[in-house]
Amino acid sequence: MSPQTAGVLQLLALIAALALVYRPLGDHMARVYSSERHYRPEKWVYRAIGADPGTEMRWPAYLRGVLAFSAAGVLFLYGLQRLQGVLPGSLGFSSIDPDQAFNTAASFVANTNWQSYAGEQAMGHVVQTGGLAVQNFVSAAVGMAVAVALVRGFARSRTGELGNFWADLVRGVFRILLPLSVIGAIVLVACGAIQNFSGIHEVGRFAGGTQQWNGGAVASQEVIKELGTNGGGYFNANSAHPFENPTPFSNLFEIFLVLVIPFALTRTFGRMVGSIRQGHAILATMAVIWIGFTALMMWTEFAGNGPAFEIAGGAMEGKETRFGVGGSSLFAVATTLTSTGAVNSFHSSYTGFGGGIAMLGMQLGEIAPGGVGSGLYGMLIMAVIAVFIAGLMVGRTPEYLGKKIGTREIKFAACYILVTPALVLCFTAAAMALPTPANSMTNTGAHGFSEILYAYTSGANNNGSAFAGLNADTPWFNTTIGIAMLLGRFLPMVFVLALAGSLAEQRPVPETAGTLRTDKPLYAGLLVGTILIVTGLTYFPALALGPLAEGLAS
Repeated sequence: MSPQTAGVLQLLALIAALALVYRPLGDHMARVYSSERHYRPEKWVYRAIGADPGTEMRWPAYLRGVLAFSAAGVLFLYGLQRLQGVLPGSLGFSSIDPDQAFNTAASFVANTNWQSYAGEQAMGHVVQTGGLAVQNFVSAAVGMAVAVALVRGFARSRTGELGNFWADLVRGVFRILLPLSVIGAIVLVACGAIQNFSGIHEVGRFAGGTQQWNGGAVASQEVIKELGTNGGGYFNANSAHPFENPTPFSNLFEIFLVLVIPFALTRTFGRMVGSIRQGHAILATMAVIWIGFTALMMWTEFAGNGPAFEIAGGAMEGKETRFGVGGSSLFAVATTLTSTGAVNSFHSSYTGFGGGIAMLGMQLGEIAPGGVGSGLYGMLIMAVIAVFIAGLMVGRTPEYLGKKIGTREIKFAACYILVTPALVLCFTAAAMALPTPANSMTNTGAHGFSEILYAYTSGANNNGSAFAGLNADTPWFNTTIGIAMLLGRFLPMVFVLALAGSLAEQRPVPETAGTLRTDKPLYAGLLVGTILIVTGLTYFPALALGPLAEGLAS
């Protein structure tokens, strides 16, 4: 079997698996966020934090809950890292430096999981399991809660109430993420991923010395790393490490975990707004972009010229032989079109166009299917923009799901789509203009520029992957990328929740003969075009200086 055929078969198997669980998982999540029942463990949590899960919140109160909880998470994780040297289970590692501790705390709370450290050489069991793994759960649950609040904004009328943040957060963890993670961890252990609390031990002697590895609760952290679209690896090699991702099957399973909740949330959306076809339209838009990017990535990585490419069966530099070009390309597209950031290959070693495809996937806003929760609300913001553009074309007041998209709503949507590009481009320009950040570049020319552009694109879009040719463990990059991650995560949430509150206050608008049908293929095509055009106009000049220039020169 040729490598190309193997890659296509993996893609088809992945699509079949996602289709199989799409309906039951989507319906389950709709029931979770619509239920009025509270389970006993959930009630214990509510009592512990002093929350009343039955109290409805307007958008400012909902936002305060999001920000207060996330701020507490940053402070807790920062303190845990700074105290690591005196904690049990630290494996002898010292406390983390202040700038790196801030960067890591911001990263995991923001669902980014950018890592400027080698996990097996810096973090002990307490920080890994009690700090980082916990944030993998709750940061994903926060994203789902905000997405559900926006869906309620479309579904409700003549009320500003969007639900209860604390109830949405706790239910997301207890009823969705935890059960799926238990099942997924068992599968990964069966595949060969490790799960223990072993200390550091020697695994072999070599001419230059010895090699040492430490164990850890890897399988349980790996599954929520992918399922919650987090991406932070237990080891520096991330999902290329055999302890995290041992076999081709585990590789395909991890890609499935990355995509399953973001895609299934479109079914949840359709259920909660009372129109399954609306959910299918959003699903179709996500699927077209995802399949298109996957096909382009496979083509560019298989289509290299020269004897080395022909012998290896594609651009194999920086890729694991057990995954090949097909499995690596699938993984790269899945993690950069979502906010996962996990890697099973070295993105810096991809072809010029291949690295550009990964970068463009993040610059779309990671909405195809995007992160857990963030992908859905990002796509719904683009749906509002597309409806507004269609309304301008035909001279009608735009409407979406029975809600008028007026001046106030479009301002919130416009602010949402401007935040991330502003962060990416401003920080990239500053890093290129100042002398000190440029010293971290290991490459010059177009590829060196791509390293820095990729870093801030990854941070501001809450992805977390890297070209890895950039030394980001410096005070400049730890601080500025940390700021970009926090602003890139929480500023958009402000506009999402404000939009949700504005929509929930409206009266439903009856559908007429002139209403644009947003559940038809025509609208899905318009939405795809809007996404690509908005991103192209925003990022094309920067892409032309980096990956496009490199790809055309090769």
